Amino acid sequence: MDQIWCHRPESTQRTLERPIRATSHEYDAGARQRWRSHDHAQLIFTTSGVLRVTTSFGVWTLGPHRALWIAPLVDYEWIATSAARMHSVYFEPQASPWPESECHAVTVSSLLRELVAAMAEGRERDALITPLLLSEMRDSREASGAGLPLPLDRRLRQICDVLLADPANGDSLSIWGERVGASERTLARLFKDETGLTFGHWRQQLRIVEAVSKLARGVRVAEIAAELGYANSSAFITMFRKTMGETPQRYLKSEPR
Repeated sequence: MDQIWCHRPESTQRTLERPIRATSHEYDAGARQRWRSHDHAQLIFTTSGVLRVTTSFGVWTLGPHRALWIAPLVDYEWIATSAARMHSVYFEPQASPWPESECHAVTVSSLLRELVAAMAEGRERDALITPLLLSEMRDSREASGAGLPLPLDRRLRQICDVLLADPANGDSLSIWGERVGASERTLARLFKDETGLTFGHWRQQLRIVEAVSKLARGVRVAEIAAELGYANSSAFITMFRKTMGETPQRYLKSEPR
């Protein structure tokens, strides 16, 4: 994963031509949108390939059927970890389906995907599409396993920086404590306070996020298990199924229920 800590966001402050506007673009692997923010909210997802979206407080990996709601004025960037086709829907405040100011991942139903695609084709049917689009978004459920919270503490960010670049790293929190100048107990408490997860759970969630990205790129399960530090494929599959509710082979193929 890419290092993420220092950035100067580009501010995109303008009024949309319409209260809700959709676009569709194709990107090669490695394509990147540098840090920016908007006055309006945005929903982004892919119909093929994988995007990794980063804010100052979280990282989300978006494969098919998983979308990210980016609230207004949130600084973010994204990178296509594989060739991807991305849909974006922009919302003026008065047209927003959700009032909250936090980013969150949601499932993308087949209907929502087709509505966005139709809106991206042209404005002639927007008046008919908009009410159903908003209804489908409000009925969508939270997408599990797509995001990873990031801490603010400088010492924790040093740890996360290394782990994001090398998810297979298995160093204990006591070893990290020696490197960053804090006790194991202090780091454990801070991880829980700032991310809501224990260090072990955070690292496991990181490996899930990385695995989803690799699965979408067509990497074999055995290769993913080895790259992420698991003893064998069975151990990785057991962990993945326990966390995500289904096996890696079925995960990206499954439609949201």
